[in-house]
Amino acid sequence: MTTRIDLGFPKLLPIIGTWSLPFAAYYALLTNRIVYHRLAQQKYLGDNSTNSGATNHEEPEPLYLATRGQANFLENVPLALVFAGIAELNGGSRKVLNYGLAALFFFRVAHVELGLNRKGTMGVGRVVGYYGSQGFLVAVASYSAYLVKGYWGF
Repeated sequence: MTTRIDLGFPKLLPIIGTWSLPFAAYYALLTNRIVYHRLAQQKYLGDNSTNSGATNHEEPEPLYLATRGQANFLENVPLALVFAGIAELNGGSRKVLNYGLAALFFFRVAHVELGLNRKGTMGVGRVVGYYGSQGFLVAVASYSAYLVKGYWGF
C-alpha cells in the first residue's frame, strides 16, 4: 500500500505536467540525433558535417538538419507551453488544452519527421508543422485572453 504525502495544495498545472513527458522525450530524441551526427562525422563544433562548406538544397548536411530541427522545437514549444499554462491557470477547459497540446505535439513532430527530414527538406510536414504551431500559439494566447476578459470589464 502506498501513502500519498503532500502539503494539501491542489496540483496547479496537471495538463502541462502530463504533456511535459512527450515533449521532453521528443526533445531528447532531437538532441541525441545531433550527438549521433557529431560523433559519426567527428565534428564537435558547428553544424556542418562536411568540410566543403557548400550547401546543396537537395541533400543538406545531416548535422545541420538535426540542429535546425532541435532549434525550431526550442523556438516554439517553450512559449506554447507557457501560454497553455496561463490558460490552464485561468480555468481553461481540460479538453480544449489537451487536444490543443496533442495537436502541437503532432505539428512539431510533423515539422521535423515529415518535413525537414524528407528529400529536399520540403516535405508536407514542414508546412503543416510551421503553420500549425503558429496557429496554436495565436489560438492559445487568444483563449487565455478570452478567459480573463472579465478582468478588463468585458
